[in-house]
Amino acid sequence: MGVTRKFTILHSNDMHGDFFAEVAEGKRRLIGGLALLSGYVNRVREEEEHVIYVIAGDMLQGSLIDTEFKGISTVEIMNYLSPDVVTVGNHELDYGLPHLLFLEKMANFPLVNANLFIRKNQRRLMQPYVILEKAGFEILFTGIVTEKVMDSLSQDSLIGSFVDLEEASETVGRITNAYKKKDIDLTVLLTHIGFDSDVALARMLNPAWGVDMIIGGHSHTILEQPVQENGVLIAQAGVGTDQIGRFDIVVDDDTNSIIDWSWQLVPIEPGIAEPDEMLLDFIDSYKGVVDNKYAALLTRFARELTHPLREEETTLGNAVADIFADAAECDVMLLGSGSIRVDAMGPAVTLGDMMACFPYDDTLTRYEVKGEVLLDTFAHIMRNENRDGEGECYQVNRGVAAVYDTASDELFSLGVGGRPVESAARYTICLQGYHAIQAERYLAIPPSALDGSGRVVATSAQQVLEEGLRESKNLESVLEGRLVYR
Repeated sequence: MGVTRKFTILHSNDMHGDFFAEVAEGKRRLIGGLALLSGYVNRVREEEEHVIYVIAGDMLQGSLIDTEFKGISTVEIMNYLSPDVVTVGNHELDYGLPHLLFLEKMANFPLVNANLFIRKNQRRLMQPYVILEKAGFEILFTGIVTEKVMDSLSQDSLIGSFVDLEEASETVGRITNAYKKKDIDLTVLLTHIGFDSDVALARMLNPAWGVDMIIGGHSHTILEQPVQENGVLIAQAGVGTDQIGRFDIVVDDDTNSIIDWSWQLVPIEPGIAEPDEMLLDFIDSYKGVVDNKYAALLTRFARELTHPLREEETTLGNAVADIFADAAECDVMLLGSGSIRVDAMGPAVTLGDMMACFPYDDTLTRYEVKGEVLLDTFAHIMRNENRDGEGECYQVNRGVAAVYDTASDELFSLGVGGRPVESAARYTICLQGYHAIQAERYLAIPPSALDGSGRVVATSAQQVLEEGLRESKNLESVLEGRLVYR
């Protein structure tokens, strides 16, 4: 055995602008928030000799502060938190590629990604790796992002990504092979592809490449302990700032391997550290601007509306889908469930509440399709495989009644306007621009079915929603069997 060193690796993922402490469900005390998380990171940095803090994607989106400042506020706050390495998540692309490259220049930390590239000359868009030198040891970090990034960039034919795991695996091999001329003691992949994909990726990696760890994000997975697959440790730390992952590892310089490790998911709760008050004051400076702008009351619901699961019909999803369907005058509104970014809203609804709920602005386009296309679409989006927490799911408007048989994994019935859908009949559907672009992949609608029939009914879905809420006093919304799984 050669020289050994102990390292502590702290890791977060999918923080989504979760800046403030909140009361945990079933508890009476505040948990989470960046001030307390920063306090814990600072405490560990003081207590342990060799500490590395990493973030596995999706710093952006999820908060009104982030939306109002288009991620600039989040990057400045992250500069204060001072991670050692961050990788790109799909939501880092929400404000567009040029803006991401601008945010990268603002960051005081390396933002790594190895599989976004310019198609024409195969040049990578971002720094593909970083080597940190700690205690005489060299640790290589590289980043792999979910293929969902392709959705955000799909209108830009110049930009591409290695879209499947096999090509991502080859990219990892290319990076590790190219830098073996340096004595790399530890190799860590920061991924944003979801936990199941992390496990599949680990199986594809050649052990000779020397990958020791995958620290991931995207699926918001909570683990009791990391999984070890093909000799690679795989971990993730849920979502938000209510917890942080912590590895304590011992690395051998001769074998360039981890010879001992422990891991825990550390809850960020009172008593764990002193809150970082200076960081809290810094965040409050942004919050004050946002509060002044977005405190105006838009409407009041009859009761709180909720959106606990994107895979099922929800009362909040019904309300938003109905507003869009009324504006589009369509038979079927297919509203991306992931467009709704809160678990609950109301009964009092401010402009800020609406923006936090629906931060993505997009077009609304109405198309005309045959009934057979609708039947295929609902069979596709309601299939068992799609309801795994990572699928692309939808909310629908009143008048739609879809019943899916989970035992046979097939659509049992579909009705629109109180009548069964007929294969040869024609129906109008409304899609957000993002989903229209991905219609074949997400909705099983071939491009030929939409060509020439599209009419943009709104250039701003946010404005449609805002006006719809203003006109909907004491709005009622209940679960009424629009999407039924039997």
